[in-house]
Amino acid sequence: MNKSTIFLSLILIFTAVITVVAQPEISPERKLAIDSLALEKVKDLGKYISIIGNKDTPFSEANRVIDRALELFSDGSQMGVSSLNNKDIQYFGIREYFQRLMALNYDRVKIEWFNIEYISDLVRQPDGRYVGVITIYQRFTGESDDGMKYVDTTKKDITVYVERKQTQIQGRVIGFWDVLLGDIRVTETKPG
Repeated sequence: MNKSTIFLSLILIFTAVITVVAQPEISPERKLAIDSLALEKVKDLGKYISIIGNKDTPFSEANRVIDRALELFSDGSQMGVSSLNNKDIQYFGIREYFQRLMALNYDRVKIEWFNIEYISDLVRQPDGRYVGVITIYQRFTGESDDGMKYVDTTKKDITVYVERKQTQIQGRVIGFWDVLLGDIRVTETKPG
């Protein structure tokens, strides 16, 4: 290893340490506000999925809602999909999941989320972000005009990331906590 490689490595490590140290702790009052924001974003996602999956939603409106829903997620997030007919759980990128949801081969689709709650408190990670998990239950109903009906209830765990960000408003740099959703994992699927 030459001196410039060692020097560059030390700078990168020093920068990472400063970044972690610079991330302030979350006060109890701020944590309540962040928890509320995270739950609100999850509820918004539930509404968006219901709209995207609804066969009465015009194509252009569904695409507009997809764009809004994608803003809720961190890059590279995936959505787990399960079925009573297949034990395997498949994972798709979020955009692909939404496109597949729009293309489901049913005449009517109804998706409801309920029992939304935190199951793990926010835990600070080495990179300075905080990570938690919110659990939801999703009831999916798909019906066809020929009388075919499929209903399942799926328990899903949604990873939540909280990190400190900055924006500039009227020349002033303002710091704020942002909440993004991560992977959504299927933990259980059962009839109805």
